[in-house]
Amino acid sequence: MRAPRLLDPVAASARPRRFAWGRATLAASAVVAAALASIPLVYLVVRVAGAESGAVAETLLRPRTAQLAANTVGLVAAVSVACLVLGVATAWVLARTDLPLRRTWTVLAALPLAIPSYVAAFGWVALTPVRGFWGSLIVLTLCNVPLVTLPTLAALRQADRAQEDVARTLGRSRTRAFAEVTWPQVRPAALAGVLLVALYVLSDFGAVALMRFQAFTWAIHAAYTSSFDPTLAAVMATVLAAMGVALVVAERAMRGRQTRFGSTVAARGTVQPVVLGPWRVPVQVALAAIAALSLGVPLGALLRYLGSQPSSGTVVSAGDVAADALTTVGLAAAGALIALALALPIGILAARHPSRLATGAESASYVGLALPGIVVGLSLVYFSLQVVPALYQSVWILAFAYGVLFLPKAVGAVRSSIERVEPGLEDVARTLGSGVAGTWMRVTARIAAPGIGAGALLVALTAMKELPATLLLRPTTTDTLATSLWRLTDISAYAAAAPYALALVVVAAVPVVLLTREAVAGATRVEEFE
Repeated sequence: MRAPRLLDPVAASARPRRFAWGRATLAASAVVAAALASIPLVYLVVRVAGAESGAVAETLLRPRTAQLAANTVGLVAAVSVACLVLGVATAWVLARTDLPLRRTWTVLAALPLAIPSYVAAFGWVALTPVRGFWGSLIVLTLCNVPLVTLPTLAALRQADRAQEDVARTLGRSRTRAFAEVTWPQVRPAALAGVLLVALYVLSDFGAVALMRFQAFTWAIHAAYTSSFDPTLAAVMATVLAAMGVALVVAERAMRGRQTRFGSTVAARGTVQPVVLGPWRVPVQVALAAIAALSLGVPLGALLRYLGSQPSSGTVVSAGDVAADALTTVGLAAAGALIALALALPIGILAARHPSRLATGAESASYVGLALPGIVVGLSLVYFSLQVVPALYQSVWILAFAYGVLFLPKAVGAVRSSIERVEPGLEDVARTLGSGVAGTWMRVTARIAAPGIGAGALLVALTAMKELPATLLLRPTTTDTLATSLWRLTDISAYAAAAPYALALVVVAAVPVVLLTREAVAGATRVEEFE
């Protein structure tokens, strides 16, 4: 038998310095990543600082700004609450009950992520009379509720159900046992999803524009495109960024610390699912109604126009659609890789070394998602022309824009995935002689890889649907499915635009299916147990 390896005392004494050096490098990398993610905010500060103080004060104090702020806050709050209620309820039904066809319902619950909000809004405008606040609320809720459902579903399947059963045996009702025992375990995942929903609604333009609801993004686009008033638009965008920072701070305060309960996998697997009984049919009807509203309405509108005759001069070939689809996938993949590269140091620092620096870096990474795509696009146009002119209107600056815009999705995935890795496993690897990089590759990265990969897929999925930044930053000879769809709908060529919209939904459905793979596997394990 091989003798145990003795650690070199000199190497052992040098290890703390090596770990300290690794932590300093990690912190420096996080600062650089946060600085790159803050380029849009720096652009806004430069614009506002260069404007006359009287003009800034006039913009902030006018009644119109207060009305836009009230409209935006009301819509964000309503969509966030609706997604939280629907998402947690759907996740609980899928994870904890004897619902038939659980795998099918899980996929249907996630597929609305493949529908861009402007496509969904177009479907509702084409087929229904719903407009304004209520139309925006319905469309944005249906498109974004999977952002709460999927992480809550994963958290429920990892939660300690035995503790809930103990609470039930002590006389707690099912609702009270869930609130006191299970909710603290799944709250961080649910609130992280709600934060993504709130930031998305804050920055959405397509849905509110089609629904004719006057939110901040609508006014910002009007200021840039109609009157081209950069000061007015920059001031309103700065207010929007402040709202985004406030949302991040509020989510962190409500999230609290991750509640850990000790239990074994075996103990979790012996818990019987809740029997729906007479509620089985109403629950399935409710799930079917949500799927019909979120998928059926927009797809129905697309199929309606797909079957009509395109106007002269707007005939679309399958080759054109396929070429735009390949460009869309390539740019989205590049954006996901950039987002992941920026997110890794921030997420690792936030998960393993909580501090003011980590909090600041994580908060800075969320600013881009709170800003409209047109603001991020203009900020990167300014940055590329002033700093690196060679990147102007290149695919690289567009991919970088995707990385900045959707960085929060990657940061959240990296942080939560690494938080689930037991620190003791890393300590054991270090005592056996592994350095910082070795411990990361052999232990942390292997365990956290599925969650980190899911974050990258989510970034790619969202980048496929991004429109305003793509219109500003793409090379003049490059088209994506979103830009071709916008170009044709802008001239009312809806029949010609339908193939691009349908192709965008199909392409976006691929990462959605991959994201639901683990959830479907969990549903399969539950069905096999039953």
